[in-house]
Amino acid sequence: MALHPFVLPTHRIRMNTRIDAILKTHRVFAVVGLSDNPFRTSHRIAMDLLEAGYTVIPVNPSIALWHGRACYPDLRAIPVPVDVVNIFRRSEYVAPIVDDAIAIGAKAVWMQVGVIDPASAQRALAAGLDVVMDRCVSVELAMLE
Repeated sequence: MALHPFVLPTHRIRMNTRIDAILKTHRVFAVVGLSDNPFRTSHRIAMDLLEAGYTVIPVNPSIALWHGRACYPDLRAIPVPVDVVNIFRRSEYVAPIVDDAIAIGAKAVWMQVGVIDPASAQRALAAGLDVVMDRCVSVELAMLE
């Protein structure tokens, strides 16, 4: 199976310096599908981002607050600029999220492990966004150190 240019091998070799650049230059992450359940992966990874000094904007229409931060129902409701849209939704729900990421002027779309939508990734790339797909932010943060 051929890899798309934005799908990177999951081993630890640094195949794409864009991931490093995204993590080093972009500080505001909107986490779409963030859970308030501390046992969910989205919760743990958002906490990792906070602990690493990033701003986390929770996006989940079912939650009002997450760790004292206002939670937004969707990306378009966020009143501040977003650098990276980190997606914790199933692949079949990615397309409208990517469309919203493009509309709000995000700089990058990051689809977590298991989240794969090549057509949406191509749209984001064509719009000038960086795209990371099927990769874990926490793993990539650990490799920066």
